[in-house]
Amino acid sequence: MHKAGFVNIVGKPNAGKSTLLNQLMGEKLAIVTQKAQTTRHRIFGIYNEEDLQIVFSDTPGVLDPKYGLQEKMMDFVKDSLQDADVFLFIVDITDKTEPSEFLIDKLNKIPVPVLILVNKIDASNQTDLERIMEFWHEQIPKAEILPISALTGFNTEVILPKLKSMLPESPPYYDKDQYTDKPERFFVNETIREKILLNYDKEIPYSVEVVTEMFKEKEGIIFIDSVIYVERDTQKGIIIGHKGDAIKKVGTEARIDLEKFFSKKIHLNLFVKVKKDWRKNDRDLKNFGYR
Repeated sequence: MHKAGFVNIVGKPNAGKSTLLNQLMGEKLAIVTQKAQTTRHRIFGIYNEEDLQIVFSDTPGVLDPKYGLQEKMMDFVKDSLQDADVFLFIVDITDKTEPSEFLIDKLNKIPVPVLILVNKIDASNQTDLERIMEFWHEQIPKAEILPISALTGFNTEVILPKLKSMLPESPPYYDKDQYTDKPERFFVNETIREKILLNYDKEIPYSVEVVTEMFKEKEGIIFIDSVIYVERDTQKGIIIGHKGDAIKKVGTEARIDLEKFFSKKIHLNLFVKVKKDWRKNDRDLKNFGYR
């Protein structure tokens, strides 16, 4: 008997969705930072056992979109709410803002199981945990609730067995040696963007998109040319930094991570170009893969 299905991970920004995906997959597929809106795309992580395949779907955090890019991010979320066999709803126990009524309404109406994961319990106490779990039991009565810490791995080992019990009998949807739906260039782009999120402040990281124009392997070395697009000339200068120091740091950190990811030596060239107001331009968003 083989089980397979789609498990979609949803929640508000910075709840820990990508950290959980990486924890469950046992390797880093999604970039992770402390900044909200780190995840922009929908990413599949394909977990395989001999008698099991789980297609995890990591999504951007649910938000009220303010411009074109955020609208496209929310389209990915809405798509994910239509095609799952099980939902993992990630709740940040430290989040003091109002819960997402949009998500609560959707998860109450869908006819498939919901597992609520109360995340970051290592940053809270028993009293708060009991209060939060009771609150979510009232909000989504059909859901099972599990306290976890995606960062430390606390209690995450029980998630896979629970999901296996919830999934239907089915042959695998993907080849058993496939672990994601994204091409190699996507992970290059995301790794570079992660380093920009970590090294720059304010609006700069959110004004950046990365496109890999060349990915070629020769004699055991992967040669990569990637372009960092910004919205204004002033942002270009900030990305490059004094005598190129800033972009050199980003390139070095990205190269180290990419060598670990691909298990090969990497030769990485970075370029910076201006594409004015790309986050609000439908054609640019489409060209950047936000369809």
